Amino acid sequence: MAITAGGSLNSVPSSQKQALSTNYVDFTSSATEGWAQQYLPDLMEKEAEVFGPRTISGFLAKVGAEEAMTSDRVVWSEQSRLHISLIGTVDLDGDGAGGSSSKGQFTVVSDIDGNIAGDGFALADHGVRVGDIVLLASAGKVSRCRVRVVNATGGHIGLHAYDEDVLTGHSEVASAATLLVIGSEFKKGDDYNGVAKRTANEPTFKTFTNKPIIMKDYYEVSGSDASRIGWVEVSTEQGQGGYLWYLKAEADTRARFTDYLEMSMLESIPGSNSTNVDADLGFSTEADAGTEGLFYSIEQRGNVTSGVTGVNAATDLAEFDAILAEFDKQGAIEEYMMFVNRATSLAVDDMLASMNSYGAGGTSYGVFDNDEDMALNLGFSGFRRGSYDFYKSDFRYLNDKATRGGINDAATSAAIRGVMIPAGVSTVYDQQMGKNMKRPFLHVRYRASATDDRRMKTWTTGSVGAATSALDAMQLHFLTERCLVTQGANNFMLMK
Repeated sequence: MAITAGGSLNSVPSSQKQALSTNYVDFTSSATEGWAQQYLPDLMEKEAEVFGPRTISGFLAKVGAEEAMTSDRVVWSEQSRLHISLIGTVDLDGDGAGGSSSKGQFTVVSDIDGNIAGDGFALADHGVRVGDIVLLASAGKVSRCRVRVVNATGGHIGLHAYDEDVLTGHSEVASAATLLVIGSEFKKGDDYNGVAKRTANEPTFKTFTNKPIIMKDYYEVSGSDASRIGWVEVSTEQGQGGYLWYLKAEADTRARFTDYLEMSMLESIPGSNSTNVDADLGFSTEADAGTEGLFYSIEQRGNVTSGVTGVNAATDLAEFDAILAEFDKQGAIEEYMMFVNRATSLAVDDMLASMNSYGAGGTSYGVFDNDEDMALNLGFSGFRRGSYDFYKSDFRYLNDKATRGGINDAATSAAIRGVMIPAGVSTVYDQQMGKNMKRPFLHVRYRASATDDRRMKTWTTGSVGAATSALDAMQLHFLTERCLVTQGANNFMLMK
């Protein structure tokens, strides 16, 4: 079944600061049977609210917090993994010892998270030391080896196998392998000194950074229009109402700016090859432009799933099981909030319903009973799989045609279907406070001091109301300076 959207939808804010004849009944024309005749029309003064709640803000308020900052950049550190696990290649003849199967060379390519040299990972600091016992997985086999020599500069690790037969079948051509340190073994009376000194391991210091962006907007109404009465009774999302049109225009500007605060924190990216933007903003480097939004942070440091079908994410248990397996590799946080678009929400409902045995003579979704006198509930707000709890909620931003919903329709290959966010808090070291702090995984940092609070700054200028200048108008200004901190992005999942 095809659905055709209605035309001439008044869904785009007008650039004019007043009611336009193109949007409302023309009372000067007899064709409209308006006030060009002697008969009084039946006036419907109340403005119809045809789009429901038009704002999309509130997502970050549900899953995060807000904190003040006094610098141009926020820096935080995150724990590294406790155990040493590496990805690389193994060559049985790589140590130049004549090709004996009891000897081999493991060459480090990256750490277990895929970080390569120059990308947060140094080959010289892989952490494997002489005397370590390691598990070596390669060619479908697992062998136990002892580290005999380490060449940190090139990332080469020489190995002796405890069971040489396990390595039988390995060729002398380098093959993909994974190495895990599980302990160590030394001979009696041995110390850490010798040909190759065993140095102490230092924890990897991982820091991340983001910078705030300055956002501005304003609304202006002349003194005459501010005192002009209208016949349309307006109402706003903030609860204002009356027959003064500028009240609606002012409230719409404020609501739109509030939505911008949220959308920019979701969608923004830092500058990269952005020479023109840098010049426009007066920045000296590309990194000074833009900021890291939620979606960008997850794509760079988190997990992305495209679903089984490549269209809707998480449409069956196989996909969710793959997601759980990925979360197991990370922090194994057991509670997640899913904010998804309509198609994915229905797909998850259908997936869960298909697991139900159904009731005798009717449908019985969930843990409730549906009888003939009760509205049939075919939706689910949450479920448990394995040791994980998922709480599902519709994300209006991804559904609304005037926001991301329209962008998703126009670029289906890059469409965002939802996001999974871990519940609870994370412990990080705060550079400003100088100590470990517990914070939500998501929180907004805004610029503030004793002199100026730029979280959501508003002020009025002009001669209308409180007169501050000779301008015969009222100007309402909005300003904020903020950025989003996404801690532990490895625990997030972006659904595309």
